[in-house]
Amino acid sequence: MSFTELDSIYMARAIELAKQGRFTTTPNPNVGCVLVKDGHIVGEGFHQLAGQGHAEVNALAVAGDNAKGATAYVTLEPCSHYGRTPPCAEGLKAAGVSKVIAAMVDPNPAVSGRGLQILADAGIDVASGLLEQQARDLNKGFLKRMETGLPFVTCKMACSLDGKTALNNGQSKWITGPQARQDVQAFRAQSCAILSGADTVISDNAKLNVRTEELPFAMPTSLPIRQPTRVIIDSQNRLTPDLALFSIESPVIIFTTQLDNQQQWPHFVKHEVVAANKNKVDLSAVLARLAELQFNHIWLEAGATLAGAFAQQDLIDEYIVYIAPKLIGDMGKSLLNFAEVTAMGDVTQLTFTDTQIIGDDIRLTAYKAKQATHTEDKE
Repeated sequence: MSFTELDSIYMARAIELAKQGRFTTTPNPNVGCVLVKDGHIVGEGFHQLAGQGHAEVNALAVAGDNAKGATAYVTLEPCSHYGRTPPCAEGLKAAGVSKVIAAMVDPNPAVSGRGLQILADAGIDVASGLLEQQARDLNKGFLKRMETGLPFVTCKMACSLDGKTALNNGQSKWITGPQARQDVQAFRAQSCAILSGADTVISDNAKLNVRTEELPFAMPTSLPIRQPTRVIIDSQNRLTPDLALFSIESPVIIFTTQLDNQQQWPHFVKHEVVAANKNKVDLSAVLARLAELQFNHIWLEAGATLAGAFAQQDLIDEYIVYIAPKLIGDMGKSLLNFAEVTAMGDVTQLTFTDTQIIGDDIRLTAYKAKQATHTEDKE
């Protein structure tokens, strides 16, 4: 089916609405909906919180009786199953819309074409594929989990112009400027989990939370501030409850190879025992377990050894690197540590997808070359 310029304008509006839920909808996808009748928007909405009304429900509530005969532009195929909320496909059908255009089919096996089929069987015109790539970019984590059974992993790094993350004595505060650090807070806030290692938690006494006072924009006041779950790899049970990480009452998952029953942990701390790989926590098993727990997007913020292990095992989907206009020299600490590569044909090939100036620093975004795709600009 061919789409008009107006169709694209209304779907673009639905995508902008969907972005408003990117801090709060997990584990559900970000979805926006616009209802148009006689050339006018009569209702619009976006999914705000899991367990609450989906985008279509919110848009229909605004439109009221004007929904009858309207065209619905939805960034993701309307759901067809009963969960915590009724099926949106049934809601659109009951409202009497005449046409539904979805940006993409939902890869969730519980939906995957069934929502559009319900509508088509009711005599409603249906189409999909309008601004599909932009719609996919809204939900990289959700889509990867549905399509592969693993979450989407973004590895954040910060370094000097010569690729060093710290002085040889360990000093690293601050390589990047305040604007870059605020930018990191915004990315943290959009993630389901912040993943790091025991080394980082112990050496930096890191809290790994979203510092809301540093966000570079105001969060919607009507939506709660969600702290991502902090996920720590601790193969040797080196963490102790007195660390700053545990001074903040928000969920922590510690992955280890065997439980240590000697410590008394806060109630919000959960331990997960996974298989060992050469006496270390199996990183693939960690990601598989996080997917089972419905984590879509993982923000990896770790030291050179753990980040290097994820990279070498090809477990990173996206790299976000902040480069500061500073020179540290040969004695500085490296960005990633992993085994030597001896042939150029074996190096990891990345594709840059975005470059932005953030304060005095540069933010580079790169994907593995085999899955390079458009990356939307962030506020």
